[in-house]
Amino acid sequence: MIGGLKPYPQMKDSGVPWLGMAPAHWDVRRGKAIFRSIDVRSSTGTEELLTVSSDRGVVPRSSATVTMFKAESYVGYKLCWPGDLVINSLWAWGRGLGVARHHGIVSSAYGVYRLRQPHKTYSGYIHELARSAPFNWELQVRSKGIWVSRLQLTDEAFLGAPFPIPPAEEQAAIVRFLDHADRRIRRYIRAKQKLIKLLEEQKQAIIHRAVTRGLDPNVRLKPSGVEWLGDVPEHWEVRRLKDVAGVQTGLTLGKAYLGSPTESYPYLRVANVQVGRVDLRHVKHIDVPEREALGAMLRSGDVLMTEGGDIDKLGRGCVWHAEIPVCLHQNHVFAVRCDRSLLLPEFLVGLMASQHGRAYFQLTAKQTTNLAATNSTTLRAFPILRPPLDEQQAIIDDIARQTVALSNAVKDAQREISFLREYHTRLIGDVVTGKLDVREAAARLPEGAEEFEPLDEAEVEGDVEEGDAGDSDGVPEEAEA
Repeated sequence: MIGGLKPYPQMKDSGVPWLGMAPAHWDVRRGKAIFRSIDVRSSTGTEELLTVSSDRGVVPRSSATVTMFKAESYVGYKLCWPGDLVINSLWAWGRGLGVARHHGIVSSAYGVYRLRQPHKTYSGYIHELARSAPFNWELQVRSKGIWVSRLQLTDEAFLGAPFPIPPAEEQAAIVRFLDHADRRIRRYIRAKQKLIKLLEEQKQAIIHRAVTRGLDPNVRLKPSGVEWLGDVPEHWEVRRLKDVAGVQTGLTLGKAYLGSPTESYPYLRVANVQVGRVDLRHVKHIDVPEREALGAMLRSGDVLMTEGGDIDKLGRGCVWHAEIPVCLHQNHVFAVRCDRSLLLPEFLVGLMASQHGRAYFQLTAKQTTNLAATNSTTLRAFPILRPPLDEQQAIIDDIARQTVALSNAVKDAQREISFLREYHTRLIGDVVTGKLDVREAAARLPEGAEEFEPLDEAEVEGDVEEGDAGDSDGVPEEAEA
């Protein structure tokens, strides 16, 4: 995609640490010369509710997976219009900003900035620049506060930030090139996502057959007593999860421990628990008293299960192998502790991943427009099929043997998606800061935008809606991906 792209022929020292050398004909201007702060409030609260996504910028809340509560009234919330730059002042350092494409309302704690008249056509370039990795350094430095999760970007701090400004026609070329690159990369990622979905469906079919019928095709059967499940091997027990395992509910975030000594502990969030695996690339820490930590401490062999999320991902689980020796979990992640004399953790994960598990959690979930959730009572009532322990182990081993090639193919596709995203991030940063000249490449692009399917938002890495307009004070909770 970048074949043939070259650096600009003449460069100069910009004097900006994160920008470094810039094209000689580009200007560097302070934000106050480009923007003015806008504070117009809704008198009815009936305009479209918008939220800020770390992956997609400013989008209608109805299109996003948001874990924040909704306010009873949006009267007095800020209005924004297409072309306005909207910034979650407490999440600017985490890419909680973007140029709006819709008219709507956002939290009263957000910053809304409108391009001044000579710069009205700059919105596309500003969107790419403000959300780029290089400019993020500037946002982090200018956001101030005691805790990382509560760093605030004030109007004065933002308007003092330096912005590299190419000529208007060059900005248009940059936006056109990046739009084209974005469409191509999304198409590649979408193809990989479809492949992963097919592979996972094959795995699920293998797992379902094994954990609900066993390995003997001639085994005698009996009614399971579970409507959607049908017959199961005659010698298997059908129990409730609460009969063979305990459920630990985890930490509730946001508590104040005034006067109590605390220690810092790593803890797992919903984003860390994926289907069949733990994702430890981004592990957060929390300061809590030791007595609180003990009630949310994970043990090797615990089955991690998510409380909520997309309906097709609800109940996703994996086995914790103490990858982090001392680690807690928050209350949106359940830790199921099996009585290993009755149920092996890996067999429970298989039951959760089977069509039986999917059916149970989807039928019993509490659903809203974009989310589904379960609770510890419902989880404890999950119907468990329990073969003898030696048969459980044989089934686990057979599933591993049959699915190893599928699992490896999924990992390869996930690695390719990760590489494409990293490439995309680097490409945007290099283009908006003038490290690559795309003017000729943009001129050669075909006219008209290509149509593409949207990415599977459940697979969008880092797509976190933090502190959306439904948050009464604009403070981002520890939301999950």
